[in-house]
Amino acid sequence: MTQKIRVIVADDHACVRLGVIRLLQTVPHVEIIGEAPDTETLAELLDTHACDVIVSDIGMPGIHGGHNVVSFLRRLLRVRPHPRVVILTMIRHAHILTGLLHIGVAGIVDKCDTTTALIDAINAVMAGDIYLSDQARVAIEAADASLQPRAGVLSAREWQVFQLYVQGLAVYEIAARLQRSGKTISTQKRSAMRKLGLETENDLIEYARQIGLT
Repeated sequence: MTQKIRVIVADDHACVRLGVIRLLQTVPHVEIIGEAPDTETLAELLDTHACDVIVSDIGMPGIHGGHNVVSFLRRLLRVRPHPRVVILTMIRHAHILTGLLHIGVAGIVDKCDTTTALIDAINAVMAGDIYLSDQARVAIEAADASLQPRAGVLSAREWQVFQLYVQGLAVYEIAARLQRSGKTISTQKRSAMRKLGLETENDLIEYARQIGLT
């Protein structure tokens, strides 16, 4: 390749960013143009730097609070042209992974896969392909064949309710804060859990821990 692939690395853990950057610095045709510990910094970098690929976790602090980058990516990927997005994650919920593909994420790499998987993902998405690392592919293929990709995409309000619930607020407290009925909040909480593939309160707690909400 004669033109380098311009990459931004986004993760709220400095050690992860450092590891990814050092790995990609060994690739001659990749240029790191910035790193971001949160969604606000990522947005600022995108406003000031031309970027081909974003390598990002999904459990980063958001622009308006919370710890999820998906709502930001959903807006970003609606606009064309846009950078390709490769998600680097430890999450293996098929609903979430298929939801990421549905909003336009081009690559998903499990952090437990080989380091070369990330390089392969960047090359693949720049070629216009969809890339799933081995662990990500296994997680999706192991799911119910009837799973619909759209199931993993939460509305902004469902995600807000989910975050408040995980933070320890009761349904009636969330209802008061958002000026909605308790019945509406309960429905939105159940819908969020269903879309995320979470069946029990223990599933909810474990998922929240995985993405850094608790």
